Amino acid sequence: MSSRYDILFQPVQIGPVTAPNRFYQVPHCNGFGWRMPKSMAAMRGMKAEGGWGVVCTEETEIHYTSDLSPYFEGRIWSDDDISTWQLMTEAVHKHGALAGIELTYNSHDAANLYSRAAPSVRARWASPAGAATNPVRPAPPRRTT
Repeated sequence: MSSRYDILFQPVQIGPVTAPNRFYQVPHCNGFGWRMPKSMAAMRGMKAEGGWGVVCTEETEIHYTSDLSPYFEGRIWSDDDISTWQLMTEAVHKHGALAGIELTYNSHDAANLYSRAAPSVRARWASPAGAATNPVRPAPPRRTT
């Protein structure tokens, strides 16, 4: 007997690759990021083992001027970061799932507390109106009259 949900378990082609089913784990942060690559890979591998057809990473910074520290996100700042992602992709592929990545460049919202890169002059937190919205860099004191 056929079920109306059978289509969820059928392979689906996504460009040049084929996902084993239609269960797509969207990008989400888990707090492991670049600091705990083995834990991140194990958690994503567990999702693939549980049946997800596509397993995605968290937000992944593509340049050191996009540093979101003190938060631990994914990172691809140089070739040195490839081994971290290789752990994750191998864990996901081991169970027949596809691995996806959410690339990001945070631009004006990046405080660059780890990289210490000079922030953008137009950064949101640099303006008096937007300064209070960033808990990492509070607004500078202003003289009141």
